[in-house]
Amino acid sequence: MPSVLTNIDWRSRETLLILMAIAMPLSFYTWMALLNNFAIEEADFDSVRMGFLQSLREVPGFLSFTAVFLLIYFREQPFALFSLLVLGIGTAITGFFPTVVGLYLTTVLMSIGFHYYETLHQSLALQWTNKKTAPEFFGRIASAKSFAAVISLALIYFALEVGNVELKWVYLAAGGVTALIAFYCWVAFPKFEAKEEQSKKIVLRSRYWLWYVLVFMSGARRQIFVVFAGFLMVEKFGFSAAEITLMSLANMVATIYLAPKIGRLIGRFGERRALILEYTGLILVFTGYALASQAWMGVALYILDHVFFAMAIAIKTYFQKIADPKDIASSSGVSFTISHIVAIVIPAAFGFLYLMSSSYVFYAGAAMAAVSLIFSFMVPHDPRSGNETTWAQALVKPVPAE
Repeated sequence: MPSVLTNIDWRSRETLLILMAIAMPLSFYTWMALLNNFAIEEADFDSVRMGFLQSLREVPGFLSFTAVFLLIYFREQPFALFSLLVLGIGTAITGFFPTVVGLYLTTVLMSIGFHYYETLHQSLALQWTNKKTAPEFFGRIASAKSFAAVISLALIYFALEVGNVELKWVYLAAGGVTALIAFYCWVAFPKFEAKEEQSKKIVLRSRYWLWYVLVFMSGARRQIFVVFAGFLMVEKFGFSAAEITLMSLANMVATIYLAPKIGRLIGRFGERRALILEYTGLILVFTGYALASQAWMGVALYILDHVFFAMAIAIKTYFQKIADPKDIASSSGVSFTISHIVAIVIPAAFGFLYLMSSSYVFYAGAAMAAVSLIFSFMVPHDPRSGNETTWAQALVKPVPAE
């Protein structure tokens, strides 16, 4: 964690972004970690109700583009903090509504806060960070998130296993801390002026097409990992809930250490090389999942998978370099909507494919990574406005670098 907070002005934009990044996982990871137990044990959920709840949870993500319309009335910084507060409140009250309808409503509330927060936090980070140092700073943000997730998961374990604390009090504590951090950020930090007035309408530009494709493919691959990698470890290798939690903790600890280094690597070698390395690695990882026959192989692949996905920082910094600064807020919302299109479709569709053979799902993931690899070769070595793809300058008149 020291590398995350080194050389930062404690009332700066960077500090605010990192504190917000720490606050989010305290609620979200707690909500996710306790969901299945709470839904089954307290709210009498079955698989149909759980499926409907997960679909409801993804709807605010699909509607993330609507954040831009609210920017007509609210400034981004307070809007982001209010969204973080809503996430905290939604998590905090979850345990006090142990019914089907209650869990649906608190889930939607939590999800609205989470997805608006993620959209606005990404937008502010892209606007506030220098293009040259952005990859390393995004790595530090990823490290801060993982640090908070480790703390959250460790406290959950001790609260439940050692202290026998009821789930509702764990939800209340986690959500309450997130809400307190949001409130602290609201009163302790100055209201930073926007460097560029943001567009208040949906922005879709043809010159961003490669970024849209990379975001879409990343969302598709991510769903395969989130939905099916852990399921494979349980269904095929018989992992217990405790063992899955330990794997997740190992992932987070690795990210704390590696994410800043990955950010520096992207800053040094560029987005193109980083994306080529990521997608080549993911082809091997997904193929490995399809062929894995031993539990240790699954664990190694699970951790490698998570490390390679940390390199997706390059997609954000690629967009930062090619974008009109006025488009960042609107485009951040659009990117979350694009990535959530597949979040609604893939879990159900690939669930049927998994029934035929788990290998088919992971071969499909390898194919998606291969498609992404092809598109990554279209990212120029020096991305900027007017040079968005390797052939952009041959097709359009170059726009002077901003």
